[in-house]
Amino acid sequence: MEKDQLFTRRRMLLGSAALLGAAGAGGVLMSGGGDEAARTTAGLAGPQARQVLKPSAFRLQPLIGAGTPHNAVPGKLKVRHQPILRLTGKGRNMMLTFDDGPHPDYTPHILDTLAKYDVRAMFFVCGEMAVDNKELLARMAEEGHVVGNHTWDHPLLTQLTRGDIRDQIERTSDVIEDAYGDRPQWFRAPYGAWNRATFQLGAEMGMEPMAWTVDTTDWMTPGTSTVIKRVEHGAAPGVVILSHDAGGDRTQSVRAIREYLPYLLDHGYHLTVPPRRMT
Repeated sequence: MEKDQLFTRRRMLLGSAALLGAAGAGGVLMSGGGDEAARTTAGLAGPQARQVLKPSAFRLQPLIGAGTPHNAVPGKLKVRHQPILRLTGKGRNMMLTFDDGPHPDYTPHILDTLAKYDVRAMFFVCGEMAVDNKELLARMAEEGHVVGNHTWDHPLLTQLTRGDIRDQIERTSDVIEDAYGDRPQWFRAPYGAWNRATFQLGAEMGMEPMAWTVDTTDWMTPGTSTVIKRVEHGAAPGVVILSHDAGGDRTQSVRAIREYLPYLLDHGYHLTVPPRRMT
């Protein structure tokens, strides 16, 4: 549990800054603005929540649309100045995201709940966790979830050199590709701390920057009922929910999703994921 304790100390130290950053950006559609922003997120869609999934197809095909061939090198991406914060488009679409894992004590329970309701989610994994739990990344691939890059060991990237940032991201992408079957197409900076080098390097490696709209603050272990209320009260079309499946005791996160996921579905929300390959 040494890694968990380290994550917890980091989050308590920098959590308030991350919350301020997320709150200040909460009403923004995404970086870049205009037509470019709309084109990028217009494809963020997934299966109907209660549709029966066919896991065997997920490793061989993009999640939606034509996409590009499996393991194809992604095209050059535009360097953004802000991360993507929410989904666009018509309908009651939302996305669940989980950071810092995978963790053998918590991630399987979250995956079980998602599978129960035939829902896909997004997992931003840390390389040092993924390398010891590759079977969980393989399960994510088989069950149609999207895996993003969350650096190797969750540092504050704004305090690192450009070379160190690249190393943090590349090492993690290598582990993801080995276990998941694809290099990640999405990146999330720890603590929501972005800088120019982070945006540039992510784009060079074929990854779009993804942030969030609603932070459950489950990393503070505020109580299961509080986590549930933050999701249910924050639910709205286009919302991206931030939760965690590692980095500390995530028992509350496991219990909370069992309550708020059926609530969201019963209230007509479509839980979705972005495509594996941008078109």
